[in-house]
Amino acid sequence: MSAKRLPGKPLLRINGKSIIARVFNKAKNCKIGKVIVATEDKIIANEIKKNGGKAILTSKKHNSGTDRIWEAFQKLKNNKTKYIINLQGDLPQINRECLSSVVNLLSDEAAEVGTLACEMTDHDEINSKSIVKAIADINPNTKIGRAINFTRTPEASINGNYLHHIGLYAYIRTALEKFVHLAPSTREIDQKLEQLRALDNQMRIDIQLIDFLPLGVDTPEDLEKMQKLIGKVCGSLMKIKKDYLIQFLKNL
Repeated sequence: MSAKRLPGKPLLRINGKSIIARVFNKAKNCKIGKVIVATEDKIIANEIKKNGGKAILTSKKHNSGTDRIWEAFQKLKNNKTKYIINLQGDLPQINRECLSSVVNLLSDEAAEVGTLACEMTDHDEINSKSIVKAIADINPNTKIGRAINFTRTPEASINGNYLHHIGLYAYIRTALEKFVHLAPSTREIDQKLEQLRALDNQMRIDIQLIDFLPLGVDTPEDLEKMQKLIGKVCGSLMKIKKDYLIQFLKNL
């Protein structure tokens, strides 16, 4: 729970449910595969267990979330897994489309890592260093392309558009193992972007452009926005029959 801009972020509550529990439940309900939370914090692990999930405690010394999920994966002792998704625990709006899209990128056998991006036009977002931009050569027909760079500066992609990188990754198992055995690159350390370690070591990252931007919770302002959004949705459902309402709320 070391988020500097929003301390204790995973356990902060939105309409009575913690952020990490919301992300876990959304991922589980997408039915893409087995969902396991990798964390260094016993309190977070217990929160997941209270919500019917499985959490694996990991070392506190990891340089990135990807290093953490590799340790958790090793503890599972499952050699049959082909793809591994690294889903950040602060994306309560994640949906099945996002998870399916990022895994489908790995159907190209040359791709080692898949991730997502969404076009953005807001000047404040473009100039914000807290928003990571993806630089890629996107095919206009498939909306898929190879990543060229990731940056916090306002740098446009090949077609002139600005792409908001979404912190969701799918790895083929061998690529994940390769990644964690590489030393953090200079650019990774400088910009605090773990995906630069892969690019700086000539690993191939493919990007799928999607139309939906799942809002993350990284600042107090993000938290307030998400509370209002989910609160508004819940409020508009009060006239719906109880059985349908309960089923819907399980997915929020």
